[in-house]
Amino acid sequence: MQTELIADCVHCGFCLPTCPTYSLWREEMDSPRGRIHLMSMLGDGSVELTATVVEHFDRCLGCMACVTSCPSGVQYDRLIESTRRYIEEHHRRGAGERMVRALVFGVFPHRRRLRAALALRRLPAPGPFRPLRELAPPWIDSAHLPGDGPRVAVVTGCVQSVVFGGVNAATARVLAADGYDVYVPRRQGCCGALDAHAGRLDAGVARARALERSLAGFDAIVTNAAGCGSHLKDHGVANVVDVSELLADAPAPAPRHALPLSVAFQDSCHLRHAQGIVTQPRGALSAIPGLELLEPAEQDICCGSAGIYNLVEPLPARELGDRKAQRVLETSPSAYATANPGCLLQVTAALRRAGRPLPAFHPIELVDASIRGARADDVRAGARR
Repeated sequence: MQTELIADCVHCGFCLPTCPTYSLWREEMDSPRGRIHLMSMLGDGSVELTATVVEHFDRCLGCMACVTSCPSGVQYDRLIESTRRYIEEHHRRGAGERMVRALVFGVFPHRRRLRAALALRRLPAPGPFRPLRELAPPWIDSAHLPGDGPRVAVVTGCVQSVVFGGVNAATARVLAADGYDVYVPRRQGCCGALDAHAGRLDAGVARARALERSLAGFDAIVTNAAGCGSHLKDHGVANVVDVSELLADAPAPAPRHALPLSVAFQDSCHLRHAQGIVTQPRGALSAIPGLELLEPAEQDICCGSAGIYNLVEPLPARELGDRKAQRVLETSPSAYATANPGCLLQVTAALRRAGRPLPAFHPIELVDASIRGARADDVRAGARR
């Protein structure tokens, strides 16, 4: 563990209002400063790595809201990442936990396996596998990706390419329309974000390095999944940009046509907190004539997706997802948008539970529809819910 970073925390408590698990339970050990205190005690040997201690770290979503709210510059992202690595190396989990994690990492980073698993999504799922079935989307949204050129390479992702292939296709079309030379390499693997988020840091970094090698030689490596972009940037992959960053500096922006929709836009934690990208996706949506941008309350609070959190900690994840869905519905939108596949899965599932499913989009899909001059009714009718 990176115990040398622990002393930066002065235990001021500014992180508490933004921490999702502290807001759920009001328990000090389920807050960032409480977890940092546990890290300190693990470091000096005053506590052992018991199942109870591990549970407090497992409950952390890794949303990084505490990082942006901390006045002392505490690098909690580094601390929780290294602590989770330490846990995976020194703590043996129960059989049920090991089975779920083995299934997740045996399937999710591999597109063919994930497609096959989704084809079985209506089968019964016992016990610890029930969250997998609950979160499985009712749509299959794969798409062939156009693109050719030497300038920017689009990261297609694993979950993104299988479940949200239309987002990748829209990304390629919009970037090409805005003056970029777009290339979508077929041979690219998982970025490793899911591994790193779950304490499998070596595997996560190895996947990032492999992806970096496969996309070498481009002016920019473009991500449209906030978690992927955060992980790649965090581990030093060069020239990684979120698609909204490119749109803000487009060399030849295509005309946008009217798209009269009221859209509740939810910040992804790994876009807002980890990458510090707030204005760019809003700018992309605000540039669409006729589109009303709505801001749900509690943007700093995580929706409960958080990598594999909603699979291994389903109860708090569900509570946070329902809370986020309620904040979205309070804006009375005609559509919902967010820039991360995990958030889209999490919140659309919560909206379905609430009996009020909304047309759900990645912002780039709405930009694409505007450039193509699509009718708002057609866009809503063809959307995932």
